Amino acid sequence: MYTELYRNQFHFAPVEKWMNDPNGMVYYEGEYHLFYQYHPESTVWGPMHWGHAVSKDLIHWEHLPVALAPDQLGYIFSGSAVMDMENTSGLGSAEAPAMVCIFTHHDATAKEAGAEDYEVQSIAYSVDKGRSWVKYDGNPVLANADKIKDFRDPKVIWDEARSRWVMVLAAKDRIRFYASTNLLDWTYLSEWGQKYGDRVGVWECPDLFPLTVEGSEEQKWILILSLNPGGPNGGSGTQYFVGDFDGERFIIDDQFAKDIAEGKGVWLDFGPDNYAGVTWSGIPQQDGRCIYIGWMSNWLYGQEVPTDAWRSAMTLPRTLSLIHSDGIYRLRTEFVSELNTISAARLEAKTFKSIKESKVLLNDITNKGYRIYFETNRKEDLTFGLKFSNEIGEYLVVGFDGAIDNYFIDRSKSGAVDFNESFTEMLFAPIGYTSEKIALDIVMDSASLEVLADEGSLAMSTIFFAQQQYNKMELVVGAGELSETSIKLYPLASIWNK
Repeated sequence: MYTELYRNQFHFAPVEKWMNDPNGMVYYEGEYHLFYQYHPESTVWGPMHWGHAVSKDLIHWEHLPVALAPDQLGYIFSGSAVMDMENTSGLGSAEAPAMVCIFTHHDATAKEAGAEDYEVQSIAYSVDKGRSWVKYDGNPVLANADKIKDFRDPKVIWDEARSRWVMVLAAKDRIRFYASTNLLDWTYLSEWGQKYGDRVGVWECPDLFPLTVEGSEEQKWILILSLNPGGPNGGSGTQYFVGDFDGERFIIDDQFAKDIAEGKGVWLDFGPDNYAGVTWSGIPQQDGRCIYIGWMSNWLYGQEVPTDAWRSAMTLPRTLSLIHSDGIYRLRTEFVSELNTISAARLEAKTFKSIKESKVLLNDITNKGYRIYFETNRKEDLTFGLKFSNEIGEYLVVGFDGAIDNYFIDRSKSGAVDFNESFTEMLFAPIGYTSEKIALDIVMDSASLEVLADEGSLAMSTIFFAQQQYNKMELVVGAGELSETSIKLYPLASIWNK
């Protein structure tokens, strides 16, 4: 188990078969629940179920039986989950509060027949901490009265100020808001997206949550939406917007609106392989984090990647926070601190006053996964790359091009790449906040690379398929001189070893 070629060693993935969007993330009594889009009979997309896993630390996962399966109303598409602690729905009790999943029923037969109202919103509940599930007899709880195609992916939050539930829902190329006092009866509130947001592709998997700006008492609301196609490096991508929520409407912040090009948002991740991500509900107040996870693949090639028994993994869980500098709001991304539980003592550390030419940093890396902290002074026209390679000539490069102020990833020679022609294209991301240092936080697993830069205001996530482990790391200097450079590498252990 989890020893096959291309198997990530500390990213969540099913034992076998197809997985895509993370769903229903909720925390309750010491367990982080992760549901996900799952097809238990194939390694390509099909009749969607909700797979299920739990974790006590966001890193080690226990697989549970499939939670929800298709029924007479259709496939079980994406959605969210909440703990109904006050029993507003009447589906639980004080002794056994209901964990309620809110999801899209997708009627594939109706869609094929030409119907427009083939997607509706339904619920299921559990009173035993998610171990068994009952679908609500009154499904659907939100019909598609306006016959909107692509009417799906409900994310439900508790609006403390108004003592009611709020649903944010994707409606083709709009976001709709609904309210309910009991999770069963929903009232339309408003629509957003007529002016902002890329419309190249279909909108999916929205999320809405408040964040307090770091170093202040100011609170803003973040609206996330995924779209496919239209991503910054082709295929799938996820945008976010900063604004306010008055209980009925999302109002984009004036300065944020001026900061972005009309019709666009800010990309949560510039890499091609972080999609449909949303945040956990129910995180205890004493913890206070906003924790996110995404599907680590892309609809351009997700069903073609060269894995055998399984397809797809999730990104590492990440903490989101909000920073405000020079009049600009940006989300900051960090890997959850729990990642340190699988980090060994420092394996290697190197410092250099000056680097003018390429050099080998390590040529005997034995661990399949590791974390690298890289830092150097930012200079005009500085171009460099960290090149990871193996004995058979496969390599992957992550670096910075000062001529265009872009970070980049080159996976064109990273291993198996011939399954889709788009996979070999160079990946670029413009700089986030400008600072005196270029600082990279890089996590490498057997078949994935996640990069955070510029104080976490920029992220790039990508997958690759090296046929042998990368055991060599070089610093390649393209132009300029690196000064005051430091590199630290920490090995990361497999979460699947028993």
